[in-house]
Amino acid sequence: MFWSTLLAFAVLADALPQTTPIKGPGDNSLVRFGCSQVVIERLDPLVNPGVNPSPHLHQIVGGNAFNASIPSSDVSELASCTTCSFSDDFSNYWTANLYFKARNGTYKRVPQVPNRFLEGSQGGVTVYYLSPHKNTVTAFKPGFRMLVGDSMRRESKTEMKSQSCFRCFTGPDFEGDNYGPCGDPKLDTEGFPTGPCLGGIRSNIHFPTCWDGERLDSPNHQDHVAYPVGGPSSFATTGECPSTHPIKIPQLMLEIVWDTTAFNDPNDWPEDGSQPFYLSTGDNTGFGQHGDYVFGWKNNALQTLMDGACFGNVCEGVATQEFSEANKCSVPNTVDEVTEGWLEQLPGDGSGA
Repeated sequence: MFWSTLLAFAVLADALPQTTPIKGPGDNSLVRFGCSQVVIERLDPLVNPGVNPSPHLHQIVGGNAFNASIPSSDVSELASCTTCSFSDDFSNYWTANLYFKARNGTYKRVPQVPNRFLEGSQGGVTVYYLSPHKNTVTAFKPGFRMLVGDSMRRESKTEMKSQSCFRCFTGPDFEGDNYGPCGDPKLDTEGFPTGPCLGGIRSNIHFPTCWDGERLDSPNHQDHVAYPVGGPSSFATTGECPSTHPIKIPQLMLEIVWDTTAFNDPNDWPEDGSQPFYLSTGDNTGFGQHGDYVFGWKNNALQTLMDGACFGNVCEGVATQEFSEANKCSVPNTVDEVTEGWLEQLPGDGSGA
């Protein structure tokens, strides 16, 4: 029911001029917007700061302050443009890339396509920020950063399916998209789908919703945040925070649509019929899916979104831009290597570190 309501509001939002504020039911905020790719390369300023190249390839969106190192300061003052449709969001969001491994052993990067209602974006990521009510979440502070997931994980953790999953679309135009993210008992899986997905594959990555209120980061980029006392929250829900991390923060979710339709020929799949997709970490299970976040919203724009009963990709008082403008923003590639076309091995040889 909730997902049907969300889609109905999204249709309305898509049909109205982009200057019209769209508000969700009640005083909750459900913000959903697109960010085009700003660069694809082997850099990771969170896990491997200053290392060029880092072990594995990422696709990065957001502000053009992205580099091998990002100072722990106000990123919105370091960037001059962003690939996100909210033009006050200079944050950076990044994930591993997806590759197809053909029967002959070569790899090809799977392209990303614009998500539903976000035509005009170039690849990239759909970003969600959610707040259950006004004045209940505290926006992240300048210098804040976090990581969710484990690039080295290769085994299932059933309780984490609600936080990291893959949806197997059953046909074109997002066919089969009838449940909230990670909520479909049949089409959402914790690991990669085991058979061809006729409409492509979607990744969903949820971040923790509780903060200790003191540290902007931690050595493993995870310990300063936590899940509610009842465990990880499903999409658009938040629980009571533990005493160690008492501050409720926005629920952040990343969503990526991979166009796997060109790779559905069973004659190209492994002879044993096993699934042929790999994350750029060398992971062919999908359990190592992970996401990185460096906060960079300007001034109090994110708090305004969370307290404004905002819905979709517009909100009164928060600046936006068309994708025609956002797509002009980019970061020069600093790693001299080939990532496109058919490759003998994954960039960096697919290290999960």
